[in-house]
Amino acid sequence: MDQSSLNFWENHSLRFLEMVFRADKREVLRNPDGYGKRTRKCGDTVEIFLTFRDGRIKSASFETNGCMYSVACANAAVHLVEGKSLEEAWEIGPETIADYLETLPQQELHCAELSAQALHLALANLLQIKRSPWKRFYTPH
Repeated sequence: MDQSSLNFWENHSLRFLEMVFRADKREVLRNPDGYGKRTRKCGDTVEIFLTFRDGRIKSASFETNGCMYSVACANAAVHLVEGKSLEEAWEIGPETIADYLETLPQQELHCAELSAQALHLALANLLQIKRSPWKRFYTPH
């Protein structure tokens, strides 16, 4: 293993590495209670899927075509939102995601912003569907 490879492993927290490689929350849900999709100018896309029960986010999942930083941030976002009330979920922003990951490089903060934006779109969609449940079946995803 060369020095740059060693530096990568040494420069990142265990939580960051877990969020890069953990795949149990990476799935597309059909008919979620909330759905958000955000794409950056570069083409990286994050999709967030939410299930809502008894006043809380019961489960969350994601899909992305982005780099490992996008994967880590999207994975962190869905881990952070599970079990939260809607009010608590709205408080999750890019800084929350970056702090959770512990070692997200500053130049990759846009990945946390992308994931937070997708999450907020999913939360907005969740509220819209709660008000008009029939819209669930017409939400594109």
